[in-house]
Amino acid sequence: MTDDRPDAILWDWDNTLIDGWAAITAALNAVFRHFGRPVWTVMETKAQVRGSARDTFPTMFGVRWEEARDIFYGTLSASHLDHLKPMPGAEAMLRAASLWPQAVVSNKAGDFLRREVAYIGWEPFFGAVIGAGDAAADKPAAAPILLALERMRYDGERSKVWYIGDTALDMQAARAAGCTAILLGDAAHDGGIARAAFDHHIQDGHALAAMLNVLHGRP
Repeated sequence: MTDDRPDAILWDWDNTLIDGWAAITAALNAVFRHFGRPVWTVMETKAQVRGSARDTFPTMFGVRWEEARDIFYGTLSASHLDHLKPMPGAEAMLRAASLWPQAVVSNKAGDFLRREVAYIGWEPFFGAVIGAGDAAADKPAAAPILLALERMRYDGERSKVWYIGDTALDMQAARAAGCTAILLGDAAHDGGIARAAFDHHIQDGHALAAMLNVLHGRP
């Protein structure tokens, strides 16, 4: 893989760069309590949450999905910044990748995503920050990745773009866009590595940061 240098690097957000699962779980549980349903643990949230709210809530809550959405985002708005923690090695990865164009493509609602990026101080790393609702469709569709590349003014080969994420859905989105799919971590919360259909697998953020430094000829 050390010969496969990227021309641009795109990142998933939750569980790739940021651990914000406590806030997501609290917001979902507010919805579940409202509808008289059992609440989830953080581990259950990690195992269940993949798609955006606009893609998953109609199935979960039927005709009342917009009511559920409003409760979810109302709760999330009050607390999501308080629960943000960088994933291990995240800032080292971003700094190691800083000599390439970078962007974030997430299924978190775009307004919330951009607030989180700003709050944690990582705006300077990214040429685009694309969340759910920003493109015509959300991941696993190619649309948000293609929008990020457009905002970055990237017109090179898509196969030279790395999309780095932690789930099979991320890998599916990368392939749909013609990008190289990089799985970060063990995907234990997503059924394991075997189901992820990645192009390359990297153990953790520290390993990725080290590899990026090697690719750019830095010690």
